Amino acid sequence: MLKDAIGLTSAPFCINQQNREPQNPIAFLATPPTLQQLFMNNRRFAGTDDMVSEIGLGTWQLGGSEWGEIPESDALATLQAAADSGVSFIDTSDIYGQGRSETLIGTFLRSQANPKQFFLATKLGRSSDPGWPLNFEPSTVRLHTERSLQRLGVDAIDLTQTHCIPFEVMQRESFWDSLRQLKREGKIKSFGASVESVEEALHCLTVDGLSSLQIIFNVFRQKPIAELFERAKTKGVSIIVRLPLASGLLSGKMSKESQFAVEDHRNFNRDGQAFNVGETFAGLPFERGLELVDGLRKFVPPGWSMADWALRWCLDFPEVTTVIPGASRKEQAKRNSRASDLMPLSESTHEALASFYQTKVESHIRGKY
Repeated sequence: MLKDAIGLTSAPFCINQQNREPQNPIAFLATPPTLQQLFMNNRRFAGTDDMVSEIGLGTWQLGGSEWGEIPESDALATLQAAADSGVSFIDTSDIYGQGRSETLIGTFLRSQANPKQFFLATKLGRSSDPGWPLNFEPSTVRLHTERSLQRLGVDAIDLTQTHCIPFEVMQRESFWDSLRQLKREGKIKSFGASVESVEEALHCLTVDGLSSLQIIFNVFRQKPIAELFERAKTKGVSIIVRLPLASGLLSGKMSKESQFAVEDHRNFNRDGQAFNVGETFAGLPFERGLELVDGLRKFVPPGWSMADWALRWCLDFPEVTTVIPGASRKEQAKRNSRASDLMPLSESTHEALASFYQTKVESHIRGKY
């Protein structure tokens, strides 16, 4: 485990039996890992010398919008618990709580002895100030970047991602030029795209200088395996997996009696009333999702939680750089990190889950995909 963490050996067996390439020894890392990170498997982020935790932290919940209110003390405790578990990759957005998530991360970083151990990924493009279509003007892209820098309290952002912007904007070279200019100026170190569909992801792979793609990927949404992963690998583009637990469905803890706060998207966006339905329960009708979860329980190894199993499934694909489950409590952040230390699932299990998806799940998915 120690050797894997610092990159002296390849990663464990994965679904296609292709191990990750050996990484540079610790002496060549830009930022040596902390003691906690030595007990979390790390993968190289495309186009950089940075090693990032294969389990990261998504901070949509910490913004306090679309998930229900979270006290600042709980948010900071969640960030600290993730760090203590070896998490170094933190994903956020300028729209999460209208900047609250970034501000909380900035506060957290100021409490750390070595804040540079964290790889910070934020997003832009969905802010209501000034809103679409002005958000995609070079001057606004710059303004939003500078605001994120201020909230995060850093000199440069490790990764800025477009945040599910319109497809027609993705096709404008002038828009990407604005990000390339910010990279030349040193305000951002790399840029990528967070997308809703495989079609959008494939287009973004044609963008010169793109470092990463963030996409929904989990046992219920397997389309990227066949149509995206190999091409991203060939292009040297990192894959960031969001919603690996399908908004909590794949935790296996929900039932028909589960209740969600009024402001929680799992309450108000079940059918895509507010934004892409794929962002809520992976685009599945809630009741159908519960039925499918019951059908998956037989695949979970004894002693594992369903969340452990669902995260491990994502990690078994060597094209994946990091998986960013969200957490609103420190206990969740600790539990999520455990998947990094679990053995990969068997090839026969992967084959059975591929069949389960094709025959029982795929036809029920709604929204962009």
